[in-house]
Amino acid sequence: MAELIEDPLYRDPRLVRFYDTLNQWGPDDTFISGLAEQARSVLDLGCGTGRLAAALAPGRQVTGVDPARAMLEVGRQRQGGSEVEWIESDARHVRTGRLYDLVVMTGHVFQVFLAEADQLAVLHTVKAHLAPGGRFIFDTRNPAIRSWEGRNRANTLKRIDHPDLGAVETWNETHFDEETGVLTYVNGFRIVATGEDLSGSASIRYTPQDRVEAMLAEAGLVVERWMGDWTGGPIGPEQPEIIPIGTNAWD
Repeated sequence: MAELIEDPLYRDPRLVRFYDTLNQWGPDDTFISGLAEQARSVLDLGCGTGRLAAALAPGRQVTGVDPARAMLEVGRQRQGGSEVEWIESDARHVRTGRLYDLVVMTGHVFQVFLAEADQLAVLHTVKAHLAPGGRFIFDTRNPAIRSWEGRNRANTLKRIDHPDLGAVETWNETHFDEETGVLTYVNGFRIVATGEDLSGSASIRYTPQDRVEAMLAEAGLVVERWMGDWTGGPIGPEQPEIIPIGTNAWD
């Protein structure tokens, strides 16, 4: 299997401090919270800074897995973080030795794996951790939308209000490789008060629905429902997301 690129956006503490300001509670978190109501245990693969894991922790066993130590440190410090089991590991390889009622992978974590073999390995991890009757859910962006087109520093520049740093200017640039389906992007930040400029790059893979479906079948997972957005809308060529919800093939 290929090794993941060491994306500084998620591993450099100076850049990680912008993550929660840019990625606040959203419809994916709300949907997963509803799905988890009957779950006694949840595995959050690629949990990032642990916003969702910490929110789900009261009253249930929650494990958050992420390879980026800087992200996990944020999770440990947030409210509810002490109730989560945090594991620093790669979702392709981790085996907790336990089964879970719900396995989730939100924030387009599936896309950080840049080869089909790696994405398939992650799905085998999902399979390995599902309790009888357990369910899984994850999201990946629909490549048919081509949402990366035309993005550059000039037309993505905006200002955000950081709780500790004050006003911060942010921007984004992208490059898409048509042959591999891999998008490389750069996120930049300028702290207005100090003039400090910071930037970091990362890469993600866009996978069509038919390939996602084939990999799920190979991993022994069955899709009960496909969604095209986090409001529960049906999947389609003009919908932004590819979201499968399912269970084990043998259930």
